Amino acid sequence: MQLQFSKYHGTGNDFIMIDNREMLLQRDNVALYRQLCHRHFGIGADGVILLQNLEGADFEMVYFNADGRESTMCGNGGRCMVAFAIRCGMQKEQFYFKAIDGMHEAFVADGKVHLKMQDVQIGARRDTAYILDTGSPHYVRFSEEVSGMDVKTAGARIRHAPEFAAAGINVNFVEVLQGGLLVRTFERGVEDETLSCGTGVTAAALAFADAQSLPEGEHAIAITTPGGELEVRFRVEGPQVFRDVWLVGPAVAVFDGTITI
Repeated sequence: MQLQFSKYHGTGNDFIMIDNREMLLQRDNVALYRQLCHRHFGIGADGVILLQNLEGADFEMVYFNADGRESTMCGNGGRCMVAFAIRCGMQKEQFYFKAIDGMHEAFVADGKVHLKMQDVQIGARRDTAYILDTGSPHYVRFSEEVSGMDVKTAGARIRHAPEFAAAGINVNFVEVLQGGLLVRTFERGVEDETLSCGTGVTAAALAFADAQSLPEGEHAIAITTPGGELEVRFRVEGPQVFRDVWLVGPAVAVFDGTITI
């Protein structure tokens, strides 16, 4: 079978995008999605995303990590899916689509995809670290000199700690910069550092807002990742309560191709 695909990236977080509106692919084909993501024996990517029809929504986004397993929300993947949907003929000013964590709103402005994330309430701390769910579970630790850190080793140690090993957790190391944050992320399912993580930078921004006791109202935080620049906008509505959370950044088409499966 010849499978058509498009390769996209959102600040270096790269995905294989497949138009599956005719339901040619099944959700439980772990071996296939793992093979497609393999960087030596497949196309190579951090994940696979299927575009599917869904009644009551513009589309459904189905996301698989590089290990081939269907996973939780991917923020950069969601932004890339909106750009891909437009290329597939969906011409709309505002999109409403379903992901595994529920409905999302999105639009494109000034060349960037704006993706509304779920409301977040911070509920746990581990010593100096935050643990929060922004559609995917995240561990956020503030550190100095993050740019020189061995993120793969340090992130894997936390991700495989006894309290997290079974379900896994994404691990973010955050450095406070003048005018923003530097964020590097170890992602479960990829089991390595990725160049960017949308739900991860969202978690980092909200953890920073809580750590700085930002006042109630609207805020925007600039984020630098190894793969590029993002912005997280949100409204503080109370102690550790965040609403109207938006992830903003580019979504880039890299190439189209066909692969035999």
